[in-house]
Amino acid sequence: MVRRRAARRVAVSRADPGVARHLRDLLRALHRLRRRRALHGAALAYLPLSERLRCLAPVAARREGGARDARLFGHLGRDRRGRRGLVLAEGSVSASQTDSASPPASKKPRATDVAVRLRNLTKHFGKKVAVDGVSLEIEAGTVYGLIGPNGAGKTTTFSMMAGFLEPTDGAVEVLGYSPRDVAALKSRLGVLPQDAVLPRDEAVGEFLVYLARLQGADSAEATRAAKSVLDEVEGKDWWSLKGGQLSHGMAKRVQLASALLGDPDVVLLDEPTAGLDPKHAFEVRQLIKARRGRCTMIISSHNLHELEELCDAAAILDLGRLVVSGSIAELTAQSEEIHVMLSATPKGAPTYKGPLDATVPLAELRGIPHVTRVELTEAHELILHLERSPQAPGPEEIIGQALWVLLNHQIRIRGVSLGKGLERRVMDLV
Repeated sequence: MVRRRAARRVAVSRADPGVARHLRDLLRALHRLRRRRALHGAALAYLPLSERLRCLAPVAARREGGARDARLFGHLGRDRRGRRGLVLAEGSVSASQTDSASPPASKKPRATDVAVRLRNLTKHFGKKVAVDGVSLEIEAGTVYGLIGPNGAGKTTTFSMMAGFLEPTDGAVEVLGYSPRDVAALKSRLGVLPQDAVLPRDEAVGEFLVYLARLQGADSAEATRAAKSVLDEVEGKDWWSLKGGQLSHGMAKRVQLASALLGDPDVVLLDEPTAGLDPKHAFEVRQLIKARRGRCTMIISSHNLHELEELCDAAAILDLGRLVVSGSIAELTAQSEEIHVMLSATPKGAPTYKGPLDATVPLAELRGIPHVTRVELTEAHELILHLERSPQAPGPEEIIGQALWVLLNHQIRIRGVSLGKGLERRVMDLV
């Protein structure tokens, strides 16, 4: 077993069955130091440490020839620039060897209609259950919402989709891969965390180019991609500004640009319009709409009116559990209810003070085909419940008939909507 102080070096032969245990202990030791990078010799390899260690054992096992007592040496130390991490002895497994241990990832999505799949996803923090057995399938090319009150498990679920957290139980698949498979999802998964922070002393353009280079683009391609995505969020004039010079709204849009960099297949957005003024929030919503069909976008937000406008489907979470999921039309019962807001005073009778239901032709409305029930609330809202049948016409046709009846009786109408509205639906469920 490897301890930080007792043993700084581990030697493992290719036949040693304890290689996995040694590597596990090295990973644990580095985790205590909160380091996520691996050093090979004197060169820094920008691969996640877990990926590098995962590759070491199979590469060593496949080696042919060489002395039987060949060793892999690793210790916690510093490279020539003083950067601390896992140092492998010269002659040990190289970066090219570790890369060859895993098949190269294709840039094309797998042939599937499901972009993200959650299977009995569970996450515990000590005794607290943050996410409890959530199962979902999110179709490719859709805009999908994660909805729920504070403490519902939205951010934890989002973090497991992004690969920031490891599930306690269950599984997450993004485009058929684990989100922690960095090589497979590089440039195919974009993420905007809720509390993302930009480097204060680095120029916006330099930061975006750096991210594009990490995705594998050469210098010219990275510059073009960075300028394109910055222009997409209306920030082309910020190229030379440093992160510390940006307002909250400007920084939020640069962070959104970083999530869209490389035209990823799946984009995770946590509160994408939080802190933006109405104009820029509108522009972000238009940007999301413009990308519908080009990629799968998963949005976590408390702005239910915004989600109702943007999303094709959504899941409602509460206390870590999935309450209900489905299309926005299904969640809001758009095909089952028509809501008509009425004025309290009938047209042509400005001094009328009697009960509104004395003037509303409820019996005539109930006689409209495929209307099963009619209610009139104290808030002067008329609710028509529709028959759920394949033979029933669309709600728009029934709206036309209902409005004709009301106008013939000189009932003043303030508005019409389909379904309950997402906000009311969530309030009913959580």
